[in-house]
Amino acid sequence: MPTRWADNDHYGHVNNVTYYSYFDTAVNAWLMAATGTDIRELPELGVVAQTSCRFHGSVSFPDMLQVGIRVARLGNSSITYDLAIFRETETEPELAATGSFTHVYVNEETRRPVPIPEVIRAAAATIVAAELPA
Repeated sequence: MPTRWADNDHYGHVNNVTYYSYFDTAVNAWLMAATGTDIRELPELGVVAQTSCRFHGSVSFPDMLQVGIRVARLGNSSITYDLAIFRETETEPELAATGSFTHVYVNEETRRPVPIPEVIRAAAATIVAAELPA
């Protein structure tokens, strides 16, 4: 994912709120690619209920980014994703930020929670994070 000229703030680095846009883009682009479905046309909508971001390093235009994504929790009507943003370098990617992003699926008309659409659930199940040993 490329950074954009408009992503930089007055201090010369990507503004903190822009990371949430990267998360949103990564999740929705992955969903569309993984399902082969235009998720905007489903009768159930994935609305963002919660996000968080922890900064580990700085990025700036014209950096290229890699965004890692996995499912931390696959519920009945919600999915929580873990994300990591890396700045590409000549040697190895540098961790810039980590965060989480929760979609709650709702009916398009009533906006009430509904079960995750099966096409979304099937794709999300392929990237569920492995349980760590206790």
